[in-house]
Amino acid sequence: MTKRQESPPMRLHRRLGHADLSAVGEIREALREFLRYRRRPEETEVAELLLSELVTNALIHTRNGAVVTVTSVPTRVRVEVRDFVTGQEPAPYVPNADDGTHGRGLILVQSLADSWGVTTQALGKVVWFELSAAKA
Repeated sequence: MTKRQESPPMRLHRRLGHADLSAVGEIREALREFLRYRRRPEETEVAELLLSELVTNALIHTRNGAVVTVTSVPTRVRVEVRDFVTGQEPAPYVPNADDGTHGRGLILVQSLADSWGVTTQALGKVVWFELSAAKA
């Protein structure tokens, strides 16, 4: 009996300029294309939503750009958004009624991702989430 070889991870890697909010739509499109034949459409939609929340936060709150890395293996997809500002730990909070549409990004990540977290770096941090592959 031969041991089944696991597929090597596939990666998408992009650097986004600071304050370039048009990059949010562009990275969503790149993610959609990257996951097109790797994930079901509903999984891709969730990944796009969560990615756009993290990228928007990074671009608005850090002003130093961000790096997005997406890793896909058969059992899961991991999305990482790295910024380059130290001392700003993101935390989900429940916005009040006056916040309009702001302040819900990390609550969505917390609710929809199978796992998520923050890893501090020497310069900045990585906010990441993982989505497990749906069972066929």
